[in-house]
Amino acid sequence: MPDDGGAVAAAASALFERPHADVLIIGGGINGLATFRDLALQGVDVALVERRDIAVGATAASSHMIHGGVRYLENGEFRLVHEAVTERNDLLRTAAHYVRPLRTTIPIFTTFSGLFSAPLRFLRHGAGRRTERGALLIKLGLTIYDAFSRGRGRVPRHTFRGRRRSLRALPRLNPRVEYTATYWDASLRDPERLALDVLTDALEAGPHARAATYVEAVESRAGRIVLRDVRDGRECEFAASVVVNASGPWTDLTNVGLGVPSRLVGGTKGSHIVLDHPELLEATGGRELFFEHRDGRVVLIYPLKGRVLVGTTDIEHDMREPIVCTDEEVAYFFDLIGHVFPGIPVDAGQIVHRFAGVRPLPGHGDVAPGYVSRDYRIERGALPGGAGVVLLSLVGGKWTTFRALGERLSNVVLAELGVARRTGTRGLAIGGGRGFPRGQRARERWLDMHTHGVDRARARVLLERYGTRAVAVMARMRDDADDRPLTSAPTYSTGELRHLARTELIWHLDDVLLRRTSLAFTGQANEAVAREVADVVAGVLGWDTRRIEDEVRRALEMIDPGQVRTEEATWPTT
Repeated sequence: MPDDGGAVAAAASALFERPHADVLIIGGGINGLATFRDLALQGVDVALVERRDIAVGATAASSHMIHGGVRYLENGEFRLVHEAVTERNDLLRTAAHYVRPLRTTIPIFTTFSGLFSAPLRFLRHGAGRRTERGALLIKLGLTIYDAFSRGRGRVPRHTFRGRRRSLRALPRLNPRVEYTATYWDASLRDPERLALDVLTDALEAGPHARAATYVEAVESRAGRIVLRDVRDGRECEFAASVVVNASGPWTDLTNVGLGVPSRLVGGTKGSHIVLDHPELLEATGGRELFFEHRDGRVVLIYPLKGRVLVGTTDIEHDMREPIVCTDEEVAYFFDLIGHVFPGIPVDAGQIVHRFAGVRPLPGHGDVAPGYVSRDYRIERGALPGGAGVVLLSLVGGKWTTFRALGERLSNVVLAELGVARRTGTRGLAIGGGRGFPRGQRARERWLDMHTHGVDRARARVLLERYGTRAVAVMARMRDDADDRPLTSAPTYSTGELRHLARTELIWHLDDVLLRRTSLAFTGQANEAVAREVADVVAGVLGWDTRRIEDEVRRALEMIDPGQVRTEEATWPTT
C-alpha cells in the first residue's frame, strides 16, 4: 500500500512528535553523520536534520578517494596526514565493501625542480613564482608518507621508475616523462552509500537516535531551534542542550539563521567530470594518475566503474552563487588529460556526468586555495535567548578523517553534557562492512551461505553493491513476487529499488538516481531509466501520475548531460 512519503514522512513525524533531545545536529553530510553515529553509540539522545537528501553537497561531490594527503606534507600538516593515513588504513578493514586499495602513479617531468622553492611557498602561503615539483621533492615526500604508514601494513611502500620502465607500464603516457612514482592510497567506490551506512548504524543503535531529511533549521527562538518540514511547511520548536552546526560550506549561513553571525568558512569549489572513454580507461592501466598540472594544481585521472573520473579544480566560491561544473572547468580537464596522455583525444560527447561541490575550508584571507589547511576545528558559542544552549560549529573536515572527526566532536559534546564515553569507534566495522568477505575464496563461501532464491551472479553484484547488507536486500527481493530486472537498466531490479524506497529516506527520484544507485554516475540515467525507476518506486512512495511526471522532469533537469547541481545557492528565510 502507498504510504505517502514512506520513511521520510515517518522520520519527520518522529522529530515533530517529540521535539526535544540532548543534542541536535544540523547537517547530513559525512561529518554530521559520523558525529551522529558516535553519539548514538554512546546512548545519547540525539537528533539530526538535513534540509535535503542525505550526503548531498561536498559529501557527494568528492574525488572518491580515501587518502592520507601526501600533498599536505608540503603545507606542513603533519598531524592531519598522520591521522588521515591511520584512518585510511582503518577504513580498508572496517569499510572494505566500499574502500579498496588504490594504486596511484605520479608522472614526473623534472628531477630537481621545486626542491628549494617548495619550503618558500609554504612560508609564503603559496605566494610567489610556481616551480614544478621534481623527482627529488616527490621522493622525499613519499618517503615521509611511507613512514606514517609504518607498522600498519595496510598498503605497500612507494616505488620509483625511470622513463623506460614507466613507458613500458603505461605506453600512452607523455613520452617527455622522466620518472613515475607509484604509491598506494584507497578508493571510495560509493561515497553516498557509505554515508548511508554510517546513518543506518546510528539509527540501529536505538530509538534515542532520530534523523530526518527534508527538514531544515530556519531560526532560533528563545534557545529553541525552529524546524520546518520542507515537504509540507509545518514547523515545530525543537529543544536541545547542545546544537552542532555541521552544515559544511553553509556553516556561516546556518549561524546567521540561528542568530549567531559568523565568518568561519571560506570554501573552494571542486568540480569533476566522468568520461565514457574506453581508450583513456585502458591507458590508465587500472591505476589513478595523480599529478601536477601546468598551473601547479594537483589533479587526477581515475578509472572507476568502467568510466574515467577527471578532476579537480580549487576555485574560490561565493555560497550565494550556483555550484556547477562550468565549461571553463571542462576545458581545463581536457587540457590536463592532454598533458599526460597527449595522443588520446577527448571531446564533450564523451562526458556522461559532471558534478561540483564546495569544500568547507576555513576562512583564509589571501592564502592561495591550494595552501589552505584541510584540517578541522570546533568553534564554541551559544544560542541567543539566555537559555544556555551551547552551539558548536564545525569548520573544515574531509572524507578520509570522518570517523576521527566524529569522535573528537562527540568528545566535546559529551563533555558539555557531563556524560562519559561508553565505547569507541576505531576498528568498528561500518554497515555492510561487518563480516564482509575479503578475497575471492571468502566471497564464494559467503555466496554459498547466503544465496538462496536469488541467482548467484545477481547475488555477487548485490554483495559488491551493498556489502553484507545485501542479505536484507535479497530477502526483500525474494518476498517481492513482482521482482524483475529493469528493462532499461537490468543490473538493478524492481524489488531491489522498492526495498531502497521503503528503507532509505527517499523523497525525490534524483535521490535514487544520484545517491542510492550508480545510474547517474555511469551515464545511464536517461529518460527511459528515469521513467521506469519512477514507476517502480511510485507505489511505495505514494506518487500519482502527476507526481511521477514532476519527479521525472526534476531528475532530468538535475542530470543534464552529466551536469549535476549537487548544491543550490539558496537558504531558508523566515
